[in-house]
Amino acid sequence: MASPFTLPPSGFGPGSQPDADGELQYMSMPSGMRTYSPHLPEADDPAALSPALAMLLQVADACDAAAAGGAGAEFDLASLPPAARKVMADCLGQGEVSMKLRGIPAVMVQESVFAGVWMLAAAGLDRLEVGPVPALAVARAHLPHRPALGVLARKAPGVVNAPAILAELLDKSAGFRPGAMAHVVNLTLLPHTPEDLDWLAEALGEGAVTVLSRGYGNCRITACAQGHVWRVQFYNSTDQLILDTYEVAAMPEVALAALEDLQDSAARLREVVEATR
Repeated sequence: MASPFTLPPSGFGPGSQPDADGELQYMSMPSGMRTYSPHLPEADDPAALSPALAMLLQVADACDAAAAGGAGAEFDLASLPPAARKVMADCLGQGEVSMKLRGIPAVMVQESVFAGVWMLAAAGLDRLEVGPVPALAVARAHLPHRPALGVLARKAPGVVNAPAILAELLDKSAGFRPGAMAHVVNLTLLPHTPEDLDWLAEALGEGAVTVLSRGYGNCRITACAQGHVWRVQFYNSTDQLILDTYEVAAMPEVALAALEDLQDSAARLREVVEATR
């Protein structure tokens, strides 16, 4: 038996010792985090600022109302003159969350740098909406793009634990009530096979809404055709899947603007208006 004194001490190995140049090799740190930085809109014609700034103040008031638990508000960006519309786009920028809504018309949603202030664009639609999430994203979420087959989904060899997971999700979906706490099934912690995941995807179908939230890495959220069921997947900054879940909720919390965020957006909008005047 080898003496322990002849073995290398624990903690030694690749990356733990200086290389030929005498430098240690460190793991790369997370990067790409989007943070808010104030940006003042610019306009060649100062007259273009007036209608844009007036609307921004109305949006700030709507943020305050939504932060207090009130209903969201909508603003028609198409009603602005072209120069003022350009100022609005410059001021609002692009935030962390974007959505694709299937349907007629198909709608692209982009959160602005002010959390809870959403821009909706489609054929004949150019709108700003204030609230935790655009109402249309909730209304269209589970319209079937690919229908949910439930227990009728074809079982291939290798399907082991998926039927039990499906039974839990169907039960929580049927008993869902607005305002109820989200129910999460963490696939990352459950034993399953690739065939299990394929069968669940077929059994639950696919809805009409896809959400991408960018922060330290990405979070991809896909509505299922089964009511109130969402697939929520988290990726790290190197695009590796680190958390895979199904969530039963009206909308996964990661896609929502918190009430505190809306209150903060109201204050930031007013700061931009005051600094621009």
